[in-house]
Amino acid sequence: MTGVFSLLPEGRAGLLVAPPRTAGEGIDEYLAAGGYAPLVAPDRLLDRIAAAGLRGRGGAGFPAAVKLSAVRDSPGPRVVVANGEEGEPGSVKDRWLLRHRPHAVLDGLRLAAAVTGAERGFVYLSDAAAERAVRGALAESSPELRIDVVRTEHTYVAGEESAVVRRIDGGPALPTAKPPRPFESGVGGAPTLVANVETLARVALMHSRPDEADAVAASHLVTLSGGVGGAALAEVPAGTNVGFLATVCGHGRARAVLLGGMFGGLHGGGWYGLALDHDSLKAAGAALGCGALHFLHPNDCPVAVAVEAAAYLGAQSARQCGVCLSGTGAMTKALQAVACGEADLDLIARLHRWSQQLPGRGACGLLDAAARVVATLLAHFPDVVDAHARSACPVCASAAPEDGRRFTVPVP
Repeated sequence: MTGVFSLLPEGRAGLLVAPPRTAGEGIDEYLAAGGYAPLVAPDRLLDRIAAAGLRGRGGAGFPAAVKLSAVRDSPGPRVVVANGEEGEPGSVKDRWLLRHRPHAVLDGLRLAAAVTGAERGFVYLSDAAAERAVRGALAESSPELRIDVVRTEHTYVAGEESAVVRRIDGGPALPTAKPPRPFESGVGGAPTLVANVETLARVALMHSRPDEADAVAASHLVTLSGGVGGAALAEVPAGTNVGFLATVCGHGRARAVLLGGMFGGLHGGGWYGLALDHDSLKAAGAALGCGALHFLHPNDCPVAVAVEAAAYLGAQSARQCGVCLSGTGAMTKALQAVACGEADLDLIARLHRWSQQLPGRGACGLLDAAARVVATLLAHFPDVVDAHARSACPVCASAAPEDGRRFTVPVP
């Protein structure tokens, strides 16, 4: 199956509109579905978000109610930002929402402003089609909240929350050292909520369908792709089996999966039985991240995938942290040696050490993602790595240029 589909039970509220659209949802259609309903008691919505356990959909999975409360409880004028810049090349959910369901995102931004007491909002994106859809929706809805659209260049790090603030303030879309966090000092120095667009769309759905708040909070948009079979955007309930998803979208014969974009790492062996929820994946040493799943088929080599992922991340580095530049460079070079059959036990031991020591040392999560790719390759495919150390791999030798193209998915 390719394109856009939902695995939610029939009649349950969701974000994917069926059949897939060629044009964005109009204001009349959104109003008819209960959108832009008045918010009488912001605290009640905040309590609903907390009780349902809604987590951010940008990658880190941080509790949404905690972020909202932190901005609301900070003094002075406040700002809310809908972050639609998805850096992971294998994710399309944010651009799809902005293109096809911009009113849901704007409604969620309005509600976030009401909960936090913000007086100004921004929609932050890099996709031209998404920008057109959002500007059209703003013209239709004429929100009371002042909302500006800020366009940025698409890079892996441009969606990191401090990079978002820096770009909106007129600087480059590059991460900054923390603290302060945006909720302490963000756009123009004001306490700022930077929320992923799917998170905000789910807030809007929880407001219009309060009886389904728990189910809305537990559902996820996931992007499914691989070298064989189709690419698709799906909405699934929490706990959906990864193997079932693979079968549904034509990847049932896959040997492994790259989870959560690049942040969740490579997983083989028992990947088929993994459940798509934060706690289950964390227990398995994985991460849901932005919900992107890239399946590796029998002819795909995990080492070649790891080389391309590490090289891509190294090329996308903001080049502000020496440890990130040197760390991604060293890991990529070592992986390339493994792929060419030129690695010895000492080099593999260094890869192990780097994958454990480097996480948490950069200004953003890029270095962590590279280290997790290496750590999971070594943990889940030790026999494959050992075989590469003994002789060159023909699959790696014929692999495509290491520019991240294998992970890129077109927006359906």
